[in-house]
Amino acid sequence: MGVITSKEKNTYIKAKKRVKKLKDLYYHILAYIVLIPFWIFINYKTFWDFKWFWFPVVGMGISIIIHAFIVFRYNDDWEERKLKEFMENDNF
Repeated sequence: MGVITSKEKNTYIKAKKRVKKLKDLYYHILAYIVLIPFWIFINYKTFWDFKWFWFPVVGMGISIIIHAFIVFRYNDDWEERKLKEFMENDNF
């Protein structure tokens, strides 16, 4: 085993954070898949004339799409730029 450099350690930490974000996304998708039939069943058993289950289905679907954008780095550039800016200015 060799000596671990600061760059390797930073890369490891970033990779670990990315894996956690990806795992959270998978849990989010799993909850969505489990909850949809439950909401439809509850709606069916209570008052089927008004299909209220569409509201949480669409809302949670949008939430998953946003979560996926964050996980797949469509939103990370600004974070890196802000970190560099703060590190250069020391005004945080």
